[in-house]
Amino acid sequence: MKIKTKDNVIIIAGKDKGKVGKVIRTIPKEDKVIVEGVNMKKKHQKPRGRGEKGQTVEFTAPIHVSNVMLEDSKTKKATRVGYKMINGKKVRIAKKSGDEI
Repeated sequence: MKIKTKDNVIIIAGKDKGKVGKVIRTIPKEDKVIVEGVNMKKKHQKPRGRGEKGQTVEFTAPIHVSNVMLEDSKTKKATRVGYKMINGKKVRIAKKSGDEI
């Protein structure tokens, strides 16, 4: 998976298309990422104890990594991720601008 935690990404498909956010968590086994403020869902919780009220909790649901593209820091547009060897280290680069990520 080429998207890592703390990357700025652009949503390219789905109900939140065009939104920009930061990756909070990656789930490599399922090829999913959790992006801050995107794909918000509501969950209704029953009251747990006596005298407690039920409530609606809003949370960020995972989104498939194919619906997300890295945001290029220079152009502020979606870009693909490439790799380059620099001083014997494998480094991620933005395909659009060629900058190191």
